[in-house]
Amino acid sequence: MVKALRLAAATLAAVLLGAAAPPAGWTHAVSWTSQNGHLIGNPQAPVRLVEYTSYTCRECATYNLQSEGVLGLAYLPSGRIAIEVRLLTETPVDLAAAMLASCGDPARFPLNHNALLRSQAKWMELLPHATAMQRQRWNHPDLGTRNRAIAADLKLYEVMGSRGYDRQTLERCLADQTMARRLKAASSAAVAAGVTQSPGFSINGKLLDGTHDWASLRPQLDESLK
Repeated sequence: MVKALRLAAATLAAVLLGAAAPPAGWTHAVSWTSQNGHLIGNPQAPVRLVEYTSYTCRECATYNLQSEGVLGLAYLPSGRIAIEVRLLTETPVDLAAAMLASCGDPARFPLNHNALLRSQAKWMELLPHATAMQRQRWNHPDLGTRNRAIAADLKLYEVMGSRGYDRQTLERCLADQTMARRLKAASSAAVAAGVTQSPGFSINGKLLDGTHDWASLRPQLDESLK
């Protein structure tokens, strides 16, 4: 009887939200958006949190560590909130990392995203020690050549290898001109919308001033869900 009541409640919630949760739950529902971001959660959720982040941003790594588990357990499963991650790719390193995170099935993005941010301290340590020749390769005019050099020099191939990717697949993604254009378009749109610092956030289209960490974001997110 209790099980039946729970099922009925879940069905009613899905109807009210206009969508039924996939078998694995909303935390595993991932798709590209028309704004060239990665949407995690119910696409018809009444609350849309947009996170603007970059892989060379140390504060972004801190935010990811503090928020990822809480969002996945306490927010996304309800279907009332969806999170859209829009990647800032203003530097060659950020673009290469973003292309790796976006490699393959969109469903793989959340864990790719986590892997790059959780290992950031290790691969970012290599940046100050890069030689002039390496930095020159990082600005090569050919997208694939530039990205392969960055991935090799910063050991990003190893990070993605831990996610089960082979070298051939990664190199194909790193040379994907269409993906690069989509990511650059998202980044340019974020800057044009007034995003000046990462991580940055908006809720239902409103950019949150002075909000760049989990401690300041959470109360605003809770308020939006009332």
